[in-house]
Amino acid sequence: MQFEEVIGQRELKQQLVSMVQQNRLSHALLFLGREGSGALSLARAFAQYSVCEKVNGTFKPVVSTEISLFGDEPATASADEPGVYQDSCGECAACLKAAKLIHPDIHFSYPVIPRKSGDKPVSTDYITEWREFIQQHPYGNNFDWLQFIGAENKQGNISTHECADIIRKMSLKSFEAGYKILIMWMPEMLGKEGNKLLKLIEEPPPGSLFILVAENDALVLPTILSRTQLVKVPMLQPQEIEAALELREGIAINKAEQIAAVSEGNYHEALQQLAHAEDDWELLLRDWLNSILKTGPAAQVKWIDEVSKIGREKQKQFLKYFTHLLEHAIRTGILGQNGQETSATNDFATRLNRICDISQQEAIVHELDQAAYYIERNANAKMLFHALTIKLYHIISNKSVILVQ
Repeated sequence: MQFEEVIGQRELKQQLVSMVQQNRLSHALLFLGREGSGALSLARAFAQYSVCEKVNGTFKPVVSTEISLFGDEPATASADEPGVYQDSCGECAACLKAAKLIHPDIHFSYPVIPRKSGDKPVSTDYITEWREFIQQHPYGNNFDWLQFIGAENKQGNISTHECADIIRKMSLKSFEAGYKILIMWMPEMLGKEGNKLLKLIEEPPPGSLFILVAENDALVLPTILSRTQLVKVPMLQPQEIEAALELREGIAINKAEQIAAVSEGNYHEALQQLAHAEDDWELLLRDWLNSILKTGPAAQVKWIDEVSKIGREKQKQFLKYFTHLLEHAIRTGILGQNGQETSATNDFATRLNRICDISQQEAIVHELDQAAYYIERNANAKMLFHALTIKLYHIISNKSVILVQ
């Protein structure tokens, strides 16, 4: 993967290039970015840049030694000066191998599960699935990966056997490139057994580069965290997501605008919204609010039964949609601005402002965030939405705000 294939992050790309060109590259980096920011894609692009033959000045073009039919001199080619490239060339043997995830000096570590009872799996056991997953879902998250390998409700982790395999791999000499690179995705899944890697990270073999790609540094072992150079990966701008949806997914401008607005800088979330674009969240929300404010308990029970069957991902999308409408309603109520939202969104926001004030809307947003958190952790959907319906009734209908710490 080249830098140009990574969405946005222009300043960070320039920073990473400068680190290589100015020889300021630390042997251990932590790419810290929330889901959908493209941290893993950046790590892949950076690894490819580091091994690119043209960047390193080791590219040897094939030159013809035959005299042409017209008596011209044989063609000659001078190697490009190293350090002048802002991206990997994408053409040399190293780049082609890195793009296909088969470069012998770029290793990957990621959460895996046992295929059967008693297994002690390592990342290499899933390398075929990993290559396929990354090619199909470059902005996929940990849940996507575990579902891709059929984990169902199993928890993936990076085990002590994986740590031993990493030590073995990184102790070998590089095969082709100047660096041996390890990209560890989701080091949050590395338990106390990760302390086995401390000496390797602190005193690495010559030419070793460790790239950890994390979403939450609070879950990374402090002993490992302290031995890495932090590279913060910011969330994407709405304009960047909008452009990517138009160019990569062929989405119409208006639809791309709507999706980018509610994605909160998360391209993975944008793709999820796109996958469920046919779902009528507005109608579902209208039915819910009507059951709370007008039609009563029987309609509420019917609605809860329906929403509990749509699946966890769609439930999360629905809650995010409601949260976005509330945030827009708050902005409209305070600033009186409709921005670039659609007329339907503006109309719904106006209606929300009529039935509840800003403090009540903030309380509802908090409850929706809490509900999304519990859905992530496999909460019972019926119980969750039943409790949420009762809370919203008291917030809206009784004009009471549930105070939160």
